[in-house]
Amino acid sequence: MKNISVIGAGTMGNGIAHVFAMHGFQVTLIDVSEAALEKAIGMINGNLDRMVKKESISEAQKAETLTNLKTSNSMATGVASADLVVEAATENVQLKLQIFADLDATTPERCILATNTSSISITKIAAATKRPDKVIGMHFMNPVPVMKLVEVIRGYATSDATTAAVMNLSRVLNKVPVEVNDYPGFVANRILMPMINEAVYTLYEGVGGVMEIDTVMKLGMAHPMGPLQLADFIGLDVCLSIMRVLHDGFGNPKYAPCPLLVNMVAAGKLGVKSGEGFYQYSAGSKELVVAPTFGK
Repeated sequence: MKNISVIGAGTMGNGIAHVFAMHGFQVTLIDVSEAALEKAIGMINGNLDRMVKKESISEAQKAETLTNLKTSNSMATGVASADLVVEAATENVQLKLQIFADLDATTPERCILATNTSSISITKIAAATKRPDKVIGMHFMNPVPVMKLVEVIRGYATSDATTAAVMNLSRVLNKVPVEVNDYPGFVANRILMPMINEAVYTLYEGVGGVMEIDTVMKLGMAHPMGPLQLADFIGLDVCLSIMRVLHDGFGNPKYAPCPLLVNMVAAGKLGVKSGEGFYQYSAGSKELVVAPTFGK
């Protein structure tokens, strides 16, 4: 594989494009929004600058990475010569089904179609194509340039050859791939999201405050980030979406999203990306400040 196309220029998409380009692949980052593409290239450039400053890469490696990267706002053009497409669009089932149907019609027959979905069924996505054996989950962790794990998810029809190719490719990216099967939430979010949801319930029921809950988990369980802060970082809308996938997929009430989480998303309090969730976020400040709603 040499030519990689990445669909979606958001946080995950630009991180995935960054990592592939840094490891010598020819990468096309695709988004319908020119502004999103410009922002993504700016973020990649800034991340590379930080790596140069830390002496983890050289100026020459930075330049080569940027040379390996181009952008397109046309999916048909951007995937025309792709060996692998990684879809990193919004976590919306209907949107992903449409993207994969379009990819099936516009990519070369040899092309593997991967999705960075964190919870949506790979089997369902693959059913939108005529090549379900070449459809697979390639779930990177955020921030992509830093986190080592890639959760590689086999759909019902994913072939051994496709799985082996994606596992090997992940190792070329200096990642650690872990093969899992296609059930709601896979492994990472089947375990992580109920923990976050339980932390929200603990707040909702008045057992502890935001800072207290996060401090217990950081100092008592050696988590680098408390579950409520992590939820803000992931996006409360994303957390809610994944909890609904788990609840619908298993039909088990233990996966029901906390009413507080539902209300916060309805109110537009989505965490870091909206400026407020369980904490407040201001540009340039790294100090954690509990949102007024939860203040004492």
